[in-house]
Amino acid sequence: MRKLFVTGIGTDVGKTVVSSVLVEALRADYWKPVQTGSFFSTDTAKVQKWVSNSESKFHPEGYMLKQYMSPHAAAELEDIEIRLSELTLPATDNTLIIEGAGGLMVPLNRTEFMIDMIKQFDAEVVLVIQNYLGSINHTLLSIDALKNRGLKILGVVFNGAPHQLSQDIIMEYCQLKVLGRINKEKDLTPEIIKNYANEFEYLQTVAV
Repeated sequence: MRKLFVTGIGTDVGKTVVSSVLVEALRADYWKPVQTGSFFSTDTAKVQKWVSNSESKFHPEGYMLKQYMSPHAAAELEDIEIRLSELTLPATDNTLIIEGAGGLMVPLNRTEFMIDMIKQFDAEVVLVIQNYLGSINHTLLSIDALKNRGLKILGVVFNGAPHQLSQDIIMEYCQLKVLGRINKEKDLTPEIIKNYANEFEYLQTVAV
């Protein structure tokens, strides 16, 4: 099973959109290990709404937490402790897209962080980057954290309005592959996701 872990340089940078595109492009399965804010909606429901192929399966969340907060804080409110040792990968022979929550150093509990989850699952990393004031710093710190842990970075995806100067500095520093770019869309539909997916289908042939 090939495992791609979609993480971002922060919260609300487009991980779910990128996950949807990758699920559609690779006809992959989808899994959200830790979902916060389930009182309002879930990322699994969004991906299901946007993905139109009939091959992908959507696996139940490992932890489902009601409040839209950091996982460790949302879990504490419900008297739950998130433990990586209790999270197991879904059973599938298909490629699995795993979507993280927030950025790499988001705490799951007092001692474990999202980046530890990536290492435990031994997944390839897709880093989602969105331009905003401070995004260069957040991006380079994220890349350094991944490299320092010895994690395999498949590449980066730029999401949202482009800013060429920022992109140039980031790519000159990290020397990673740009897997694709996704524009800021007013309304997302399965058709839009499929159009982007066509640009990512080459990843089917990229060596693991």
